[in-house]
Amino acid sequence: MDKIRETLSNFFAEAENILSGFDSISDVLDILLVAVIIYALIVQLRKTQSVHIIKGIALLTIVYAIVVVAGMETSKMIFDYLINDLLLIIVIIFGTEIRQALEHMGQSRFKNIFSFSSAKEDQALIDAINATVRACDSMSHDKIGSLMVFQRRSNLGELERSGVAIDAKVTTEMLCSIFFPNAALHDGAIIIKDDRIIAARCIVSLKNDIVVHHKVGTRHRAALEVSRSSDAVVVVTSEETGIISVAVDGVLKRGITDSELRQMLIEYLIPTPATPSTLSTKFKKLFSKGGTAHATDDESSESEGNRQEEEKKEEDETVAEKSGRE
Repeated sequence: MDKIRETLSNFFAEAENILSGFDSISDVLDILLVAVIIYALIVQLRKTQSVHIIKGIALLTIVYAIVVVAGMETSKMIFDYLINDLLLIIVIIFGTEIRQALEHMGQSRFKNIFSFSSAKEDQALIDAINATVRACDSMSHDKIGSLMVFQRRSNLGELERSGVAIDAKVTTEMLCSIFFPNAALHDGAIIIKDDRIIAARCIVSLKNDIVVHHKVGTRHRAALEVSRSSDAVVVVTSEETGIISVAVDGVLKRGITDSELRQMLIEYLIPTPATPSTLSTKFKKLFSKGGTAHATDDESSESEGNRQEEEKKEEDETVAEKSGRE
């Protein structure tokens, strides 16, 4: 108990010293910078599947605190060796996340804050979106598999180099011809930048840490992988069920209708003026019980229900056809 009291008294004494020296604007900027960094880290980690790793690190921190307070010298020595190499361990564990964050910082431009795309550019994007929706509707009806990656700010150079470079306007006919079965470019993904198709037959490297439904195929896994490693919007049509899916930020939404697809693509691809939002509002949204993660679960459940209904309808139609033949 004496050690606990001593630790707490030292903590409060140190906190008092810090607050007593709080007399310059640099301290205010320092606190704001730390708050922004912590907020950005939380947002980045919530987009990936690293939350469980953070929980494990937090648990180890608690164990280390208990070891120090209890005076367990052998255990403390082991933890000290780990802490000495902590920076290297963090880089190894969070290498992908660190790379994505640095990529995002490097691609951000201040002019994007104050300027928006012209009406002509917006109309070209809307035409491309409408062509994509019509193509997805046609391929969904004919049960043709497709994988379309819409590039935003993140650089997809690696993925682009794995495919065949082309430069074609996004049209319904072009998309349907690319993904037509046994066509030269139908395998893999296509990359769409603005209103142009810039690459086709792109190969996505899959990782084993993606947890998906057992009925989800390779195209959907590839869509999740691309959306996890970049800010791209990925549209998939299933070859088996004809269901349209959209993957954004590592989240796959299945059973998307034509109108929902058009609305989502317009929302994600066409920049709009940002609505005013305070830092406190963002933190509340981030940690709120009905936040993004829970809303996604509800949407996924609803999409799963739609998918089951469609599959049941297809089974009924198959049974009806067999009965008619008999």
